[in-house]
Amino acid sequence: MRAAFITGHGGNEVVEYGERPRPQRKRGEVLVRLHAAGLNRVDLYMRDSGAGITHQLPQIMGLDGAGVVAEIDDDQPGLKIGDRVVLHPGLGCLHCEFCRRGEHILCTSMKLLGEHIDGTLAEFISVPAQNVFPMPDGFDFMEAAALGVAHATAWRMVFTKAQLKAWETVLIFGIGGSVSIAALQMAKMIGARAIVTSRDAGKLARARELGADETIQGGREDIAKRALALTDGRGVDVVIENVGEAVWPAAMKSLVRGGRIVTCGATSGDAPSADLRRLFIRQLQVIGSTHCTFNEFANLLAVCGRGHLRPVFDSRYPLSDIHVALEHLESGQQFGKIGIAI
Repeated sequence: MRAAFITGHGGNEVVEYGERPRPQRKRGEVLVRLHAAGLNRVDLYMRDSGAGITHQLPQIMGLDGAGVVAEIDDDQPGLKIGDRVVLHPGLGCLHCEFCRRGEHILCTSMKLLGEHIDGTLAEFISVPAQNVFPMPDGFDFMEAAALGVAHATAWRMVFTKAQLKAWETVLIFGIGGSVSIAALQMAKMIGARAIVTSRDAGKLARARELGADETIQGGREDIAKRALALTDGRGVDVVIENVGEAVWPAAMKSLVRGGRIVTCGATSGDAPSADLRRLFIRQLQVIGSTHCTFNEFANLLAVCGRGHLRPVFDSRYPLSDIHVALEHLESGQQFGKIGIAI
C-alpha cells in the first residue's frame, strides 16, 4: 500500500512516500481503507526528533483519519463492511485503573497512531474496534478526519476541563491553529464571549468572521492589559492555550480571581515562570489536557452530526504531496486544518 513514513529524524529528507506492507487485521480489530487524514504539529515533532516517544523506524505518519470499513469480525456489533467511519487515535490497554473508569486517554500504556505506532497517512490501517466510530451525517471524509485530533482536543479542554459556561468569557491564544479555531467554534456554539489572540492581523480578521467577539494582536498590544480592558478590569473566566512559555505570563495575568487556564501544548517552550504568588493569592486553576475519551469523542460526533460544528480548512493536499504539506504546516501561516486526501 502507499503511505507517507519517516525513516529517520531531521527534515523532509527523512519523509518518504512509497510502499509499506498492508496491515494484517487481528481479531477484535477493524481494517479501514482510509480516504482522508490531516496534519498536526506532532507530525513535525515525530519527523524532527520524536524525543521521549517510544517508536520504531520506519513508521507511518498521521494521527487522524477517516475511511471505509474493509474487514471486520462477523460478530462485531454496530459496524459492517462498507460503513463510513472516523478514527479515535488513542489506543488504551482497557485494563488499567484509568481505562476501567472511562479515562482511557490517561492509560498507563497509551499508544497514539503516528506517534508510538503506524499512523493514518496510508491507504489502510487496522485498529481496535473501540477506536472506530461512524462518521457524522453530512460530512465528507476529510471533514470527518479533521475531528480526530484538533476538535477532539478542544472538546475536552472547553467542556470537560474548563467547563465553560454560556455567560463566561474565554481568552483563546494562537488563533489560526486548528485546536484554537475549534475552541472558538465551541465557545460560540454555547453562546460564551470569546476573545482571541494572534500576531497576524489577517488571522484575527478571519476569526471575527467565525464569531470572535474581540481580538488582540500579540506583539503590538499588551495581551493582559487589553484582556483586562475588554472585561472592565475583571479578567476572563477561562484561558485556552497551547503555546506555553511565551504567553504564560500574559495568560495568568488575564484571568479573573478563581479563573481557569487549560493548556494542551508548549510549542514555544515548556518551562514558564510559575507565578506562584498570583496562583495561590488569586486561587487560579491550572489544568492540563490531552486529546479526549471515547465518550467525549462520541459526544463531539453527535453534535457535528446535528450541524452545530464543522471544521475549518486551510488547504488540502494529495498524500503524494506530503513534503509540500509539511512545509506549509511548518511555516505557521495556515488558518485551519491541513487535510490530506488518500
